[in-house]
Amino acid sequence: MNGNTFRMPARRLATVAAATALAAGPAFLAVPGAAHATGAHGRASATVLRTGLDVSLLNRTVNVPLAVTLNEVQAPESARKTALTARLDGVDGGRAFSVLRADVADARATATAAKSEGHTELAHAKLHVPGLPLLSVVELSEVTSTATCEAGKKPVADANLLGPVTVLGKKVTLTTGGTTDVKVPGVGEVRLDLSKTRTTSRTAAATALELKISVNPLDLNVAEVDGTVTLAEATCESPATPADEAEQPPAKADEPPAGEDAEPAADVQPQGAGADLAETGGNSATPYVAAGAAALVLAGGSALFLARRRRG
Repeated sequence: MNGNTFRMPARRLATVAAATALAAGPAFLAVPGAAHATGAHGRASATVLRTGLDVSLLNRTVNVPLAVTLNEVQAPESARKTALTARLDGVDGGRAFSVLRADVADARATATAAKSEGHTELAHAKLHVPGLPLLSVVELSEVTSTATCEAGKKPVADANLLGPVTVLGKKVTLTTGGTTDVKVPGVGEVRLDLSKTRTTSRTAAATALELKISVNPLDLNVAEVDGTVTLAEATCESPATPADEAEQPPAKADEPPAGEDAEPAADVQPQGAGADLAETGGNSATPYVAAGAAALVLAGGSALFLARRRRG
């Protein structure tokens, strides 16, 4: 078989190489754009109540989860509701029971190009769990949480508890930023964390009260209740500023943005339009454009070499 069978004419080779380089160029250019989303507004959320409880029935063969939320909103929203009830199969004949009752239970979240803020307020509230219909896990006068993130400023998180607190029928004194354990023989134990706050360069989070509950009421076919309850939670993320956008490098899909703490299931943080522009007028796509140009030059040189060889 003649070896020339597999040879490609020089002009055809040059055409194919050029087409390949031009086709590859857009694919390369599309990669940086997929790494981040645009948008200048911040983000905020607020939640009055969130439960993650596991309810075990007396026969110890069935565990019934109690996962409910009250007034969970994301910017720009607000909600107001003063009572929350739930039903669990096998508990008190499946009848509804009161999880939370309050005079005030507000959640608000707002987000603009200048500021994002989450705020929650809970007043004169009583929290119940299955099996303890007459005894409140916690009674409180008032709690508030606020997370404020302004563009170009350090985020602020604040959580306050005002007035007395009663846990499992006992009045307790809570320490701001500390932990308090309350044990009642024959009923159970509640651990309270008060005023938990966290801030980073662009985010803030505040929780007025977090409870870790472990009770054994032995009533209404309920043997044990274990889990956590969060009261008055607020979060925010600052809007992007022009300085942030100019200095922020493109984020990789598997990494959090620079300056942010890693969070579970975190997605790529939004960056404003024009974040990749440099002072020279180039952008993050410049290396790919150069690579495409180099491929075209190489293809042309190869075609010229083959053409001269055939003439020789």
